[in-house]
Amino acid sequence: MLTEKEIIFLEEQIPYLAETATKQAYWRSLAEGDKVMIAEEGKLIEVSSDGSRKIIKEIEKPIHVIQKNISLQSDVNL
Repeated sequence: MLTEKEIIFLEEQIPYLAETATKQAYWRSLAEGDKVMIAEEGKLIEVSSDGSRKIIKEIEKPIHVIQKNISLQSDVNL
């Protein structure tokens, strides 16, 4: 069974792992000759494996949010 400290450490790795997986999928798709869609500077852009970029449409710019950490405690042992 994992300790609370070990669980917290592992949970802290989730954003890094998600970012890494997303980047790998992006590059793998391009390497296989597929196109990918990205949002950049208020635009939806199609990126081709040859590096060309095509603006598909204007979109709303992202809203920046402040990350908050919330800790829930439970008396239930799982």
